[in-house]
Amino acid sequence: MPAEPISLLQSISSKKTYPLDDIRFTSDDGELLDVVHDLERLKKQYNISQEYFLNKRAHLNKQPSGGVWHFKELVLPEIHDNQIVSRQEGNTRLHRSKKISSWLGLNKEKFFLKHEGENPTGSFKDRGMTVAITMARYLNRRAVTCASTGNTSASLAAYASEAELTGIVLIPKGNVAVGKISQALAYGAKTLVVNGDFDDCMRLIREAQEKLSAYPLNSINPFRLEGQKTIIWEILLQMNWKVPDWIVFPGGNLGNTSAFGKAVYEAYQLKLIDHMPRFAVIQAEGASPFYKAFKHNFVELIPEKAETIATAIKIGEPVNYPKAVRSLKWTNGIVESVTDEEILEAKALVDAAGIGAEPASCATVAGIKKLISRGEIKTGETVVGILTGNMLKDPQVIVDYHFKQKTALANPPQEIDASIDEVKKFL
Repeated sequence: MPAEPISLLQSISSKKTYPLDDIRFTSDDGELLDVVHDLERLKKQYNISQEYFLNKRAHLNKQPSGGVWHFKELVLPEIHDNQIVSRQEGNTRLHRSKKISSWLGLNKEKFFLKHEGENPTGSFKDRGMTVAITMARYLNRRAVTCASTGNTSASLAAYASEAELTGIVLIPKGNVAVGKISQALAYGAKTLVVNGDFDDCMRLIREAQEKLSAYPLNSINPFRLEGQKTIIWEILLQMNWKVPDWIVFPGGNLGNTSAFGKAVYEAYQLKLIDHMPRFAVIQAEGASPFYKAFKHNFVELIPEKAETIATAIKIGEPVNYPKAVRSLKWTNGIVESVTDEEILEAKALVDAAGIGAEPASCATVAGIKKLISRGEIKTGETVVGILTGNMLKDPQVIVDYHFKQKTALANPPQEIDASIDEVKKFL
């Protein structure tokens, strides 16, 4: 008899399973799907342990290697290396900053920022895209699609080009950062601006899958989340498997919330860690359906019309809500919301510290400050904040802040006469 597959698709509640190559994104009864692996078999087959992944660091220059594919055994174990589409995503740094930690009131030695803006197209989306595009090619799909406020479209366009697939992105009209849409155009994706919001774009993506056989690469695609969960494993590896007290990150469509919960759950099952970190998901106040659901014990999610300067998390009806709720239950997690003003203040500080990040990323730092002031996060705890995108994703926000804001952190250009004495005033 042939061996049972080591990986399957499984519905999150009823646990109904489907083959990995069954092109579907929900179960027959409409539930979201996970990619589930036989962890016990994998542990025995590869002798998986903390030391196993630490030892693999010596081979980071072998392609495909570091970052996402450093953890291939727990992402797509049955895919051959020569089928992988990779741009060497991952291996992003853990930053320390005295300036930011002092502002927050945290110990510099216990506060880290994991910067996913260091990925090839400038956001965490590349981690999920390498896995999902690999599956698209494995499944012989010729066209891939996404609905995007920007970052997903940039990543899809680049990876579709790398894999020689047709990339189609649907972008909601208005309030999409130029830095993001320009990437999709430059990488050659067919970019369609929809007269509607993000949720209208998602509806069209589902129809395109059903009627046009286009392979969707939004985070409803469970393979995307398999790539994104490596952010957490990489943090743990960089910290020599010492579990931080808190991992804090922004929430929009809740793909990361879902992926991160799966990551720590699997790490715990594999005995790579002996306890779970706590999660804090930060939403923009104008796009905070998950926060409001959290405040009412997740009785229901009420969709809303989203409005925030943080375009990457400007989502009023998150697709991954059920998985995100599960993640918070696993990690005793919490949800907080912050205003656009708080986001911009945090962004100005992150930028001035020489790190830089897009507005949605800086919701993380604004949220940490709010949770510390409330006593939820203690000043002696170890905190890892995740920055999800590069500062150049949304340059207009930077220009507007420094030219128009009258705050201590605003840094507008100064006009001077052509005199060295004038220059001297600024030294």
